[in-house]
Amino acid sequence: MEKIKMTTPLVEMDGDEMTRILWKMIKDNLLEPYIDLKTEYYDLGLEHRNETDDQVTVDSALATKKYKVAVKCATITPNAARMDEYDLKEMWKSPNGTIRAILDGTVFRAPIVVKGIEPCVKNWKKPITIARHAYGDVYKGSEMKIPGGAGKVELVYTAEDGSQTKELVHEFDGPGIVQGMHNINKSIESFARSCFSYALDTKQDLWFATKDTISKKYDHTFKDIFQEIFDAEYADQFKEAGIEYFYTLIDDAVARVMKSEGGYIWACKNYDGDVMSDMVSSAFGSLAMMTSVLVSPDGYYEYEAAHGTVQRHYYKHLKGEETSTNSVATIFAWTGALRKRGELDGNKDLMDFADKLEKATIDTIEAGEMTKDLALITTIENPTVLNSEEFIKAIAKRL
Repeated sequence: MEKIKMTTPLVEMDGDEMTRILWKMIKDNLLEPYIDLKTEYYDLGLEHRNETDDQVTVDSALATKKYKVAVKCATITPNAARMDEYDLKEMWKSPNGTIRAILDGTVFRAPIVVKGIEPCVKNWKKPITIARHAYGDVYKGSEMKIPGGAGKVELVYTAEDGSQTKELVHEFDGPGIVQGMHNINKSIESFARSCFSYALDTKQDLWFATKDTISKKYDHTFKDIFQEIFDAEYADQFKEAGIEYFYTLIDDAVARVMKSEGGYIWACKNYDGDVMSDMVSSAFGSLAMMTSVLVSPDGYYEYEAAHGTVQRHYYKHLKGEETSTNSVATIFAWTGALRKRGELDGNKDLMDFADKLEKATIDTIEAGEMTKDLALITTIENPTVLNSEEFIKAIAKRL
């Protein structure tokens, strides 16, 4: 066959450790034989981030603004041990955090549903996509230990003209703790628009939940902003698409989610999303089977796997030992980006290819050929355990 042509490049962000090894295997076996692959390449491996003082991360995000679609390999966010291991100039920030801040996006994570990897919640039939607001709240909070003795803690807002507004937090008569947190309307508005746009994009209902009955100003502001934007900008489009926007309290949402069969987007505030995305991914079977896409209200998309760099397997690989690393979420990062590129460019061949590669991947697992992590949890009898490369080659054969 003639290779599928691409008119516009997509941004390719390479990464670290075992996922970097899989990245090359996926390109060599599943993409380049079929597509005349056009990418603008950025090496986000930790060594190169260190060499460029992390400028490469910024450049890759700016390129995503230019080309609108990016695909990213998992990357290391350094800690103290990594500082020594890689001889770093400084403890560079999370690349995902940097990219998210530049693109002003919301992360949507969804499980890849495969027969034989059954969800723990027996009535879940379709994926549940978690949309997590990625700014503020506890993650940018200020905290203080109250040492003891009597005293009061207040929230104080000092306006530019020097005038002050105060709110008592608590009158302490002994030791305790206190926390202050914030959010900004602009970020909540951006979150809402990303959620509504992605719901239209994927033709799924959107749920949103906070605790506005208890948090009558903080959480209520989230609820109000979502409703105002929906009514003004999205209500008609949702009606036309035959999907709905549904708001409820977070405890009611949790109860409904457990009894539902899935198939919707669940928008969560920052902390709720942090917790619920792990619950959903674990209950669907495996974090290695979670896709992640950063969607900006300005129409930029960055696709990646939801998991990390699989450090343990990488060290085995360096010793020349065989690994059986699950590449499904990384393959789906590529298919997501290629499909979106095809959609934006009106390139049906590219979109069809993405569909076929996903089908080949799922068919391989459903035929009982899989990596070790899935073999341990599958309901398929006598699965064939394949190593990292054999699994990708088994998909290539079906493709």
